[in-house]
This record gives sequence, C-alpha cells and structure tokens, in this order.
Amino acid sequence: MEKLKPIEGKIWTKPFQVLTALAIISVILIVKRFIFGLGNVTGLNNGYPWGLWIVYDVVTGTAIACGGYAMAILVYIFNRGDYHPLVRSALMVSLFGYTLATVAIFIDVGRYWQLHNVFMPNYYNPNSAMFEVASCITLYVIVMWIEFSPAFMEKLQKDKPLKIINRLMFIFIALGVVLPTMHQSSLGTLMIAAGEKLSPLFQTMFLPLLFLISAITMGFSIVVFESVFSSLGLKRPLETPMLAKLAKLIPWLIVVFLVIRFGDIIYRGELGLMFNFDLASIMFIIELLMFLVPAIILFSEKNRSSSQKLFISSAVIVLAGSLYRFDTFIVVFNPGHGYHYFPAFQELMITIGIIAMEIMAYLIFIKRLPVLPEVKHA
Repeated sequence: MEKLKPIEGKIWTKPFQVLTALAIISVILIVKRFIFGLGNVTGLNNGYPWGLWIVYDVVTGTAIACGGYAMAILVYIFNRGDYHPLVRSALMVSLFGYTLATVAIFIDVGRYWQLHNVFMPNYYNPNSAMFEVASCITLYVIVMWIEFSPAFMEKLQKDKPLKIINRLMFIFIALGVVLPTMHQSSLGTLMIAAGEKLSPLFQTMFLPLLFLISAITMGFSIVVFESVFSSLGLKRPLETPMLAKLAKLIPWLIVVFLVIRFGDIIYRGELGLMFNFDLASIMFIIELLMFLVPAIILFSEKNRSSSQKLFISSAVIVLAGSLYRFDTFIVVFNPGHGYHYFPAFQELMITIGIIAMEIMAYLIFIKRLPVLPEVKHA
C-alpha cells in the first residue's frame, strides 16, 4: 500500500488570504441572516421556499462530494485495490462537501431552533423522503469523520486507537456505501412530488435512479478532476495512468444514464418536447451535449492518456451533473401563480464563502495530515 504523507508548506499564502476574506464576508452575512431572517439576504418566496443554498450546497454539493462514495464502491465492493491511493483524498473532499451541506441546511431552515425536531420521535415522519435525506446525510457525515479519523491518529502517532478503528472500519465502510445510495436517490424522489410543476422532460418516476447514477458519475469525475488539479497546483507528479483507468468507467455510466432518460421520455411520448426550444428543451439539449461530448472523448484510450483531456472532460461532466440538478430543482420548476426566483447577491456571497471555507480546509488538511501519496524522488 502506498504511503500517505503531508505535503507540508506554508498555509498563509496569498490565495489562502483571499479565501479567508471571502469566508469572513460570508460569516458576517450569515450572522445578518440569523438576526434579520431569510428574506433579508435571499430571493426566496412562497413559490420557491428553497433556492441556491439547498440546490447547490445540498442537492448538487453532495453529488459533487460523492468521490468518496464512488471510490468506496470501486475499491471495497469491486475489490479494485489498485485505486486505494485515491481513497483518502476522495474521502476528504466528500467529508468537506457533506459537512458544509449540513451547515447550509442549518442556515436555510426558517425555524432553525426547531431543526432537531426532525429526529424527535414525536415529530418525525418516516414516510417522508425529506426525513430520509436528513437522517442519512447526518449519519453519513458522522461515518465519514470516523472513516477519516485514521489520518489524525497517524499524524499524532496514536497506534493503539488506530489499530482499534482499523479493525472496525469495515462497519463504517459498509455504512459509507449504503447511506449515500439511499439519500442520493431520495433527492430525486423529492421532485417526483412536484408533479406537473416540473417539465415532462425532467419529471419521471426514474428520478431516484437518475440522481443516483449521475451522483456516482460525478463522484468518479471529481476524483479525476481533483487529482489532476492538485497535482498541477501543488507541483506533484500526475497520476495519469491510474486516472485513465478510472476514467474508463465514466462514459459507460453516462451511457446508462442517457439510455434510461431517453428511454423513459420516448416511452411516455414526450420526445417532441425536446424540439420546442423553450427554456426546458434548451436546458435539456445543453445538458445532453455536456454529458455526451466528454463521454465520447473519454471512450478513446488515447484521449484518456492525456491529463489535459482528462481534466477538461471530468470538469465538464461535473458541471453537466450540477446543471441537471439545478434544472430539476429550480430552472425548469414552475410553481405557478407568477412566482420567480433568482439568488440575491448576499445569497451568492454566502455560498461563495462556504466554498472558500471548503477549499481552505482542503489546503490545511493536505499540508498537515497524511492524505496524499508520498512523492518518490528519483
């Protein structure tokens, strides 16, 4: 097994200072939100009770953060141990994405002081998809921190606790596969309840399966993207051969996703809506191209051997999956009664600040904890 090691180096760099400034602005605006309410910093209304924070930080952010989940399936379910060096960094990115998603939920909920009632036996609704999402995400965050705890133990050289947690790790790995499978599919289930308020190009009983497949696809893509990006940014050797093998799975997942989606639309007789060239059809076509073009590129072994094409293709696929979620939850969702929604500037700045916090945490962790494989000098 390849040895993991902190990359060391200075943390308080100029990019880190910029990120800190963005994070501070976000914290100030979050405090303002808690003092004056959601209406003071967001564009939310009765037609759109959830907006950017939920759709990006939770619905989209958790899918982007599915790298740890995707790698757990590959390494531990399909026994592909040769990808093990990518597991901890993928888990760390997932950890940040999901942890900050829970923060976003706390910020977004109107009566945040009653949020704990979701889990109280007298109040919870076990038949609710929203309850399933809330409980699974909460448990998954706890599971991921436990899965990542060996990094802290290795840093502190706590050998005895490390041996104990390693013996029990199979339990948390199993939970780390089951829980995302449940809540990623349930995020799709949420919009089935929207009925005719969602365009027929997007509304389908297959939403749970489509959300799950696209989340796994985004998970593998973000692992490729993060690996190339960190190698270039931190001047580390590229892991192109391993990433090329991993990227071979991505276009096949996209094919499955598109076959199910198109098959369902054709079966329901709604394919003609694709050529209406209204907002829904235009967004549908854009999504299709963003999935299809990088998939075609990645089918070629020659293209997969190029770190540049791996980087661009994986980035576009992550954006395509993100757009699919934004379209489903906001862009082509029409609550009627003349309601419209667009994020307020302060709403945008809070989200940007949360992303900045995630990047800051990433930089601190890789520089101080054993996360990335040790660079072997010739």
